[in-house]
Amino acid sequence: MNNPEALRVAVVIGSNREGRLGATVAQWFLREIAGMDGLDVDTIDLAELDLHTRIGIDPPSTMRAVTPRVAAADAFIFVTPEYNHSFPASIKAFIDLHVEQWCAKAVGFISYGGVAGGLRSVEALRLVFASLNAMTVPNTVTFANAWDEFVDGVPKDPKRRAAAAESLLRQVKWWGHALRNARRHEPLCA
Repeated sequence: MNNPEALRVAVVIGSNREGRLGATVAQWFLREIAGMDGLDVDTIDLAELDLHTRIGIDPPSTMRAVTPRVAAADAFIFVTPEYNHSFPASIKAFIDLHVEQWCAKAVGFISYGGVAGGLRSVEALRLVFASLNAMTVPNTVTFANAWDEFVDGVPKDPKRRAAAAESLLRQVKWWGHALRNARRHEPLCA
């Protein structure tokens, strides 16, 4: 990282299912933001972690290894599918294993799914993050009927999707910087 004041943004790929579309969606977004000034981007792929739905006192070693990355992030962008009108268990387990790390940080969403484009998963996640004192931004990037939206890893309407990604990122950056400055001045969850 060249700029110590760069906003540290973690892009979290939320699905850990085989055959998932999440990695394709995330790779598109990462290409969109590659090389942007003032960002230090870290990708956390939940498919690479040993997530358990049974949470004990001693979390899995892969989870302990990712905790410092979650703590270091100023903001998060979750790439989330919608499964049965909500977000996947992998995201819930990941969130619950890092309760303190979400406090006073910005959270944005890129969602995908059927006709609702994953928006029901986003709305459910907003409630979870509100209870953890995180700030979710209003704008999202959504992909309805997502399996038909990508050709060779690129959305069918790239200009419209790029504009949505830019709008999301603008809000995440603003809130990420504002909350980082606030945490430095007066920590909320100390």
